[in-house]
Amino acid sequence: MGLAMAIYDTCRAAVARQGPGRLEWVRVAVGELAAVEPDLLRFAWEALTAEGPDAGSVLEVEWRPAEQRCPACGDVAERAPGSWLRLCPACGSPLRVEGGDDLDVLRLSFMPYDDEGGESE
Repeated sequence: MGLAMAIYDTCRAAVARQGPGRLEWVRVAVGELAAVEPDLLRFAWEALTAEGPDAGSVLEVEWRPAEQRCPACGDVAERAPGSWLRLCPACGSPLRVEGGDDLDVLRLSFMPYDDEGGESE
């Protein structure tokens, strides 16, 4: 819930810089190594926005997997999701983990309010 609130606060601040408005959708990048479960994050977003001015806004999660790459031969090791290899299956060198640590707000969409506080058409 704390992460959903931080994303929401960031988005509301971005909207406020443009003038009053209602969030329609927010897209975030979540990496495999960020220790965030996308479904739980979406659920927390729905609970957080359910009764406020941004009710019905959607949180879209763009999943970013991590890769294991061999620094010696350059191969990308195939692995089952959630499993990690220590050594390169091709040459036996220790593998390096790359990417998958993303946790960023990528984009958002909002509907500006008209002068009377309602959504503009």
